Amino acid sequence: MDSRTGLPVVGMVGGGQLARMTHQAAIALGQSLRVLASSPDDGAALVAADVQYGDHTDLAALRTFAKGCDVVTFDHEHVPNEHIRTLAAEGVTLYPPADALLHAQDKQVMRERLTELGAPNPVWRPVGDTAELVEFGEQVGWPVVLKAAKGGYDGRGVWMVDDATQAAELAATLLAGGTRLIVEERVPLRRELAVQVARSPFGQVAAYPVVETVQRDGINVEVLAPAPGLDEELAVSAQQLAIDLATALGVVGLLAVELFEVRDDAGRPAIVVNELAMRPHNSGHWTIEGVRTSQFEQHVRAVLDYPMGDTALTAPVVVSANVLGGEPDGMSIDERLHHLFAAEPGAKVHLYGKQVRPGRKIGHVTVLGDDLEDVRARAARAVRWLQVGHE
Repeated sequence: MDSRTGLPVVGMVGGGQLARMTHQAAIALGQSLRVLASSPDDGAALVAADVQYGDHTDLAALRTFAKGCDVVTFDHEHVPNEHIRTLAAEGVTLYPPADALLHAQDKQVMRERLTELGAPNPVWRPVGDTAELVEFGEQVGWPVVLKAAKGGYDGRGVWMVDDATQAAELAATLLAGGTRLIVEERVPLRRELAVQVARSPFGQVAAYPVVETVQRDGINVEVLAPAPGLDEELAVSAQQLAIDLATALGVVGLLAVELFEVRDDAGRPAIVVNELAMRPHNSGHWTIEGVRTSQFEQHVRAVLDYPMGDTALTAPVVVSANVLGGEPDGMSIDERLHHLFAAEPGAKVHLYGKQVRPGRKIGHVTVLGDDLEDVRARAARAVRWLQVGHE
């Protein structure tokens, strides 16, 4: 408990943009989020007052950071699960707990548990050798999707395998390097969706509208909320699936369920689970302006066991578009902001305090309105000003 405010202290391991935006939300609740950052240049370290520095894989650094925290949470999934268990055994409250977070850290564990729960999965199997991968491809049909069981994100650790020859070569190299693998059928997806829920230790849940996520080169570049043209029954089913998973896995805080929309055997819209994340998520950045209670405030509420906030939309259509660093052209980001605000005064800009590099995610913009086509166009226009310095 912070003696100055009389409020509990929330610590977040990781100093990136998710911690930065969680800190911004925490301020309204009377808090200054405590952050474990790796560098003074991390996005959250640039704005938070209570920052400690250390490596998230260093148990000693985690122990020091956790002292004085009422609860510790995470802005990424890369803290070793055994360290989380050790801290919990020593009396530290951590959300999500290790048993839950493991399902976001290990894709094989996730698939095994989802299968047990009867959740909609693609056809999949663990890969112990090249023969198993080739056999799977021959059974379900090429191409197949090969994934590292641990460590992949934003398209990393995922390989599209076209045939048996490529499968044998790739699997042999990866397995020899110690990479544990699973393989999945290539789902004939219509589009990608995501749904977020928050859950408190008390068990209260709050679900957000289902959104469509637009991907390019394995990176989410645009989020459309709510997902346009989504069957209402399917949307409710997706929300219920997320609630059921959060409850069954014991999640506390945010759970993002990434989904593929497909057609079932009868040609009707259906969903299958792609991946899980147990933290604020890129698919929920739109909630800062687009929902009464943002994902970041909701995460803080959840880990503190506060009642959940309202998740009603603030506008009929919300579009969030990621800003990637463009090629240097002599125009500073400050100049680009001037032009953007003049061109699109209704666009809300969130920059993450990152150095600009080509292709690096440096921020996002959010636009609200009534017409999807118009809102998407305005968001794209705002992004172009920030990325290339012109319309």
